[in-house]
Amino acid sequence: MDEKTKSFESPDKHFGKERIEEVLLEEEVIFKPQNELPFPVEIDLNELFPQSEKDLNDLFPDEETKLLLKKMQKNKKDLHIMTDRFLEENWNSDPFVATIKNDKLYGRGSCDMKGFIACTLAYAPIFKESNLDRDLHFCYTFDEETACIGAPLLIEELKKRDVKNGICIIGEPTKMKIIDAHKGMNEYTVHFGGLAGHSSKPHLGVNAAEYATRYVGKLLEIREELKKRVQKDSIFDPPHSTLSIGGIKGGIAHNVIADKCSVEWETRPVVKEDGIFLNNEIDKFTKEVLLPEMKEIYPKYSIKKHIIGEITGFDRISNSEACEFVSSITGD
Repeated sequence: MDEKTKSFESPDKHFGKERIEEVLLEEEVIFKPQNELPFPVEIDLNELFPQSEKDLNDLFPDEETKLLLKKMQKNKKDLHIMTDRFLEENWNSDPFVATIKNDKLYGRGSCDMKGFIACTLAYAPIFKESNLDRDLHFCYTFDEETACIGAPLLIEELKKRDVKNGICIIGEPTKMKIIDAHKGMNEYTVHFGGLAGHSSKPHLGVNAAEYATRYVGKLLEIREELKKRVQKDSIFDPPHSTLSIGGIKGGIAHNVIADKCSVEWETRPVVKEDGIFLNNEIDKFTKEVLLPEMKEIYPKYSIKKHIIGEITGFDRISNSEACEFVSSITGD
């Protein structure tokens, strides 16, 4: 018999009473209607960052990004260029020490893409002493792996400094090959708000998890349609626009109708029109199928789609001075 079971049979009356109170509290939390909680979180970025000259609420309208910025403001140590998570046991050398072996550099971010940052900084004194006919700018941003919220701030700063009429070289690992086009990237989080209840009477509630599941099912149907929209002479692999479900979160117990659920998904459009087609189809399904069904049972239903980021891809151009310049250096 485990310790938790034993505690109910313990001769210690005080200990047993405490455990009963804990159980009652747990049940109260489980069966409390979740729709009473604030959802989504309301955050005023202009209050968090009063020194900003821009209206940050307009620049970052989605609540997911606002919450992330709030956490970053609270923990300013997180405002840095970082690497992704990793498994240390997969390394044959110390991942936090730059190790040169067989003329190659091993360490966290040595390739993607902190090694490039180190190279540019190492060359800064050399460029300074060179007789350049124009300014050379190093730009480092943050938050690439979530919402790319550093990029809009960087663009605003470049405008403020009147930096223009040049080429931009991104230090991504491409084996020194020129990459002059890329897909777009659109990321979304969709929140479903239903009505909680006991699982024995599902007809009296609105199961947010079930509606989220149907939403995902529709996305997967649309994904198959994207494969049919492949562009002629596409340079990408795969050649068509992609769609991926990143996560589904919701529910609190086996016997409770879930009144909260969220779906995280993203698409990589080969052309902008694919992203428009996808969103039109899923929004139509939400408006014409899911929402009317939810409304019949619970008038305070909700499906809220938050745009984490919508990044337009780059199309290849036939005559590029930038590509010609880089090619003259790398030989590609």
